[in-house]
Amino acid sequence: MSTTSSTTSGELAGASEKSGFGTRKAFIFAAIGSAVGLGNIWRFPYVAYEGGGGAFLVPYLVALLLAGIPMLFLDYAMGHRYRGSAPLAFRRISKRGEWFGWWQVLITVVIGIYYPAIIAWAIRYTGFSVDKAWGSDPEAFLFGDFLRAAETPGPTLDVVPGVLIPMVVVWAVTLGVLALGVQAGIGRTAVIFIPALVIAFAILVVVALTLPGASVGLNALFSPDWSALAEPGVWVSAFGQIFFSLSVGFGIMITYASYVGRKTDLTGSGAVVAFSNSSFELLAGFGVFAVLGFLASSSGQPVDEVVAQGIGLAFVAFPAILNEAPAGVLLGVLFFGSLVVAGLTSLISIVEVGISAIRDKTGAGRVAATMIIGLPMAVVSCVLLGTTGGLYVLDTVDNFINSFGILLVAALSMLAIAWLWRRLRPLADHMNVHSSIRLGAWWQVLVAALVPLVLVVMLVLELFDNVETPYEGYPSSLLWTFGWGLVIALPVIALLLARLPWQRGIELDDPGSDQLADDHADPTGGAR
Repeated sequence: MSTTSSTTSGELAGASEKSGFGTRKAFIFAAIGSAVGLGNIWRFPYVAYEGGGGAFLVPYLVALLLAGIPMLFLDYAMGHRYRGSAPLAFRRISKRGEWFGWWQVLITVVIGIYYPAIIAWAIRYTGFSVDKAWGSDPEAFLFGDFLRAAETPGPTLDVVPGVLIPMVVVWAVTLGVLALGVQAGIGRTAVIFIPALVIAFAILVVVALTLPGASVGLNALFSPDWSALAEPGVWVSAFGQIFFSLSVGFGIMITYASYVGRKTDLTGSGAVVAFSNSSFELLAGFGVFAVLGFLASSSGQPVDEVVAQGIGLAFVAFPAILNEAPAGVLLGVLFFGSLVVAGLTSLISIVEVGISAIRDKTGAGRVAATMIIGLPMAVVSCVLLGTTGGLYVLDTVDNFINSFGILLVAALSMLAIAWLWRRLRPLADHMNVHSSIRLGAWWQVLVAALVPLVLVVMLVLELFDNVETPYEGYPSSLLWTFGWGLVIALPVIALLLARLPWQRGIELDDPGSDQLADDHADPTGGAR
């Protein structure tokens, strides 16, 4: 198949020429690379454990089938039918919808600013694993010797070279890959990195299962507590895990779907991506809890006293385990190396959302668009996160942008598409032309009713939690600047961006058919 196609004089005059994924395999690997991120490794095992162990798989699968996959199909349908970035896709749905796309772009910009810091930490800890540089007190090492966290939560200008330097490297690699283009950069990187990630983590799991006490951890994770299914919070957690881990609702999958050919089986591809993502989460559960079982057995503590998630699991609990594990060096290199690869593939997809939007809006070339958005993001990222106050900024932004930014824009945009603009039927018809899984009334009901309802419930619960108790007890100045203030500012800025003129000659209206897909697809059905 051809990897590119040109826009002729009779086609959407003025639209910026874009290359796409050369093969369906490249698209699937790139989508999996976006979905499989840090949360799969350090969040899912804990959420499953807290949600009833083996019993959690019931609400998890329900959430995957009734919310995750339908939302993924919606993103694919929008990107593929309207052949553009999130702002252009929403603009082609409705003139009043463009700002939803920019809202999604801004969310990815914010996530892209703090994500490299975590990847940089993982890079350093991959090296620390060789000589276990964290010593006998990994927690004190993390917050003291390594991050040099400021005593008062908030941003500072005190640079931490051990964090800043690897962040610069992360940004250089990311922007280099993105500047190469969709197929040569994103696609080729994903095809190499994703199999490498799976192989590395599979080896980690095999080694972890041989540790003394591994069965204790696995029993704790997978022994079902069926009573947990009666708790609404468990179901909310399952839907939340699926929603965040699949990278749906904030522009990434819209962008990637715009890069594939007209005859691509998108529903079949989406099913592969969704189940691959969930399979990796289960693999992560095996590895993480086998290692936690070893720690529990060796320390004489129950599993519920050593279990952790997020930063606490990766950079405190895991190093403590590696100090005692027989194959500590190997486990450490595999675990933290996996975090690096998973983080990089996700970061690439995150930054690509903004690049695609700028190219569509201005007509800029790929390298120019990469620098226009990538360099400012890199500078802000290093200035805010490469300092002694970086941890607090990261923690605050991550909580608020995930809890309110992503949930809010996803719920509102979905309701608008379904009820205000009534575009679900045309999108379903578009997907059904070349897809193996047909989207019928069942899909429209889920996307128009069930999924928005779940998102609103999650949003309300998060709102009550954060209003009743200030997040982590942080100062109000920090929470309002990098939390509530950010949540309020993003849609306002999005409205302003939507008022800027588009490049001359680009088609902004929905032609009411698959003409856009025909115009931008390779005649053989390959990617544009």
